[in-house]
Amino acid sequence: MKMFTATALALTLATGTAFAAAHSNAMVEAMDQDVSNGVVSADKVMATENGWMVVHRTDAEMKPGPVVGYAPLRAGENVDVAAILQEEVKSGDMLMLMVHSEEGGMKTGGFEYTLGAKEDGPIKPDGKLVMTVITAE
Repeated sequence: MKMFTATALALTLATGTAFAAAHSNAMVEAMDQDVSNGVVSADKVMATENGWMVVHRTDAEMKPGPVVGYAPLRAGENVDVAAILQEEVKSGDMLMLMVHSEEGGMKTGGFEYTLGAKEDGPIKPDGKLVMTVITAE
């Protein structure tokens, strides 16, 4: 009986650790895409907390520029996340899809970030932005 309990406990701890590790790795998966319908999508976004997938303009320097769209995220795995673009994006434009937090703002559920602000700002595990860059087709 003790062997069964120890094995069950070890299995439960290992499963819980694997589950936590899978859900703590924030990431964005997206491909170059046609945005002529006014929407940009990510295939999958892993978020460590509730927040936002924010669409920034960018260029070859890969620095986040002005925000052109955003979509809410739930903590954990989010699939087919679509952000409505708030201004025209042309074929060839580069877009940075980035995970932002829901922290620091005045209201929950309302996107408050402006470039460089702390409200609803980007998350930076290990000091690195969680993002991917795509090109509009």
